[in-house]
Amino acid sequence: MDNFLEFEQPVRDIEQKIVELKKVSEQLDVDFSANIGELQKQIETLKRQIYSNLTPWQRVQLARNAGRPDTMDMIAGFVEGFQELHGDRYFGDDAAIVCGPGTIGGHRVMFIGQRKGKNTKDRLKCNFGSPHPEGYRKALRKMKIAEKFHLPVVCLINTPGAYPGIGAEERGQANAIAENIFEMSLLRTPIVCIVIGEGGSGGALGIGVGDRLAIQENAYFSVISPEGCAAILWKSSDKAPQAADVLKLTPKDLIRLKIFDDIIPEPVGGAHTDPAAAMATVKDYIVKTLDALKAIPMDELIERRYQKYRHIGVYIEQEQEKISRLTPGRTGLDAELPTPGEVAAAEMGEGLEAEDADAPGRRTSTD
Repeated sequence: MDNFLEFEQPVRDIEQKIVELKKVSEQLDVDFSANIGELQKQIETLKRQIYSNLTPWQRVQLARNAGRPDTMDMIAGFVEGFQELHGDRYFGDDAAIVCGPGTIGGHRVMFIGQRKGKNTKDRLKCNFGSPHPEGYRKALRKMKIAEKFHLPVVCLINTPGAYPGIGAEERGQANAIAENIFEMSLLRTPIVCIVIGEGGSGGALGIGVGDRLAIQENAYFSVISPEGCAAILWKSSDKAPQAADVLKLTPKDLIRLKIFDDIIPEPVGGAHTDPAAAMATVKDYIVKTLDALKAIPMDELIERRYQKYRHIGVYIEQEQEKISRLTPGRTGLDAELPTPGEVAAAEMGEGLEAEDADAPGRRTSTD
């Protein structure tokens, strides 16, 4: 296992034992297949235990694994006839975002994806996956082409965030992202967005508005990176694990908060352990989703997309209002949630007030 993480050490230890047994078997011509088979069973059991109980920070670490299949891997793996299109016709080309038409499962689509690069030279070229404004303008131009020719749009998201440099700001980074969000909300063609690694802040939102939002099992989506959040709140990036928990950035959190629609499962151990299987699952999801979206009339699809985003956060606001009412004086990140007893007492009090207001002879503020 290359680039193994600290919590994966027990698996690494057993894998090392298997390697040693194989060497001894070759040197001494002794059959250790039974022992190796037993160790492999232990690895599978251990992996299921570890990866079914990952912390948010551990999922962030898996999302950043360099061995995960990225946009270019997926295009090469399951997209036929892909033809990359370059440039935004305003400033230049941005290697951090790749765009172009291709075919998947019989569907002719426009692919738009973020890429980080595989080696140092490639990563420098792609700016480590942080797009410039020209990247987002390029993506929007290709989306408009897709709309014109009735091609569904498939967006693969994998970025730590949009590039915050001076040059990017001077060229209108915030405006480029905002314009993409606006245009994608009304684009008259089906849009499928999938987070395949990191989904960082506005950098992800710039190509992350669609009819279906999905996320791989060990990816994340957040308003800010855990390190950035920790630096702001605790003045130290060492608190990143705590920040990851507070940010609610895991796939399960995003489904519970009704921000994402689906979680795409990965092989046990993460997508990097079996890239082919991980990509096959993503392909199946895209094909099935496009089949469903194409069957919906366009006006209805646009209305559903609008309502989807209008309703994000409504539940959170209502719950926060209730929490504030039940816990007066408690504010900030350190505020505790109301106890079950406080909730029950408050709800009982509200019920009694309503009954008293309706009782005969009871004067109310409107009397």
